[in-house]
Amino acid sequence: MTAAHENIRSEILVAGAGATGLAAALAFARAGLKTTLAGRIPPPLPGRTVALFESSVRFLDALGALERVRARGCAVEAIHMIDDTDQFLPVPELNLRAREIGLPALGVNVSNDDLVAILLDLCRDRSEIAFVDADIADYEFNGDGAVAILADGRRLQADFIVAADGRNSRARAVAGIDVKEWTYPQIALTMMLRHEFPHENVSTEYHTRSGPFTLVPLPAREDAPNRSSLVWLMSVADARRRLAKPREELEYEIEDFAKSELGAMRIEGDIGQFRMGGMQVSKHAAGRLALVGETCHIFPPIGAQGLNLSLRDVADLEDCLASVDLKNPRELSRALARYDRHRRGDIGFRTHGVDLLNRSLIIPYLPVDLLRGASFIAMAALGPLRRAVIREGVLPHLVLPRLMRRPAHKPEVAGAPHGRAGLRS
Repeated sequence: MTAAHENIRSEILVAGAGATGLAAALAFARAGLKTTLAGRIPPPLPGRTVALFESSVRFLDALGALERVRARGCAVEAIHMIDDTDQFLPVPELNLRAREIGLPALGVNVSNDDLVAILLDLCRDRSEIAFVDADIADYEFNGDGAVAILADGRRLQADFIVAADGRNSRARAVAGIDVKEWTYPQIALTMMLRHEFPHENVSTEYHTRSGPFTLVPLPAREDAPNRSSLVWLMSVADARRRLAKPREELEYEIEDFAKSELGAMRIEGDIGQFRMGGMQVSKHAAGRLALVGETCHIFPPIGAQGLNLSLRDVADLEDCLASVDLKNPRELSRALARYDRHRRGDIGFRTHGVDLLNRSLIIPYLPVDLLRGASFIAMAALGPLRRAVIREGVLPHLVLPRLMRRPAHKPEVAGAPHGRAGLRS
């Protein structure tokens, strides 16, 4: 990757240098397209990790990133879901195991900062990628191409723009794509924890009246053999109260929420926080622009769908544009219509599913509780249904782009020893 100091021209311009934008630049560079990556590298995100499921693992393997991600991540072999809402109908615990669908793991959990660093290093190794470490101030779109205008007046010309510049996307606004946004009365606290007992590569998700309380395995360190990340949804008032507590008191409360299953807890590093909200767009592409990642979808961190969906955006777009002459408006229009159709179904399905589950937890309404409880009972009792749910979560059947189809090679992953001793039957 080279730094760009003058006006440059490329086939693809990726706006945004977070994990999604970096992955997009790598995907198009891998396809042999001259690519410009423009944006600021995001600052560290305290306590934030990403659980990358099998489809994303395969995609990262295709990009040449998987070995490094596995070296810094921890395998997630199962998800243990527990209803902790004290609802009227007793709800069984639900275990979703990778081995049920013939996989050694559902995915790998890695810190967001580590993932960004890995993808950035790989971008720097690609001669096809020119990096512009600056924010884009404006855009011009026409029939022959597009121009991104930087604050200092530089103009970045491209045949096509991939917008990965987040929820406040300038590219999306200039293209006139409408946005539907909503909020939830929740804040998520994120942190990394050290704990007394091993996690056994199992992610545990407690469904509470304030939202999910989710522990996800992290790799061991020399001074900390047992580690997990925590995403904890709660009301705004509860978040303020907990952040004001002495750290030791908060650690005791976390242990209590986790039913002491992992023993004593110690918070590692800073605590992150972000407000819960949702977003959808009216269309996912327009003219010489396509939207990926949080530029076109936002929802609560439930079921670890967020970045997995964003990487599927990227892989799907690369698939749709493969062999397309970017200078041919008719070819490009057909490819983008296909992309929009794919993303509308995939994103809509995930967004509505997460929204429904989150609202069903925070609204104590008996019919909703009964419906959620019945779904847990059905999945716990019916193996074919449970396996279908697992497959849809890690290898979605609606859209599985070419770069996500080939199984990744399977070396050992850093973390706790493999085995299911800690998982309840």
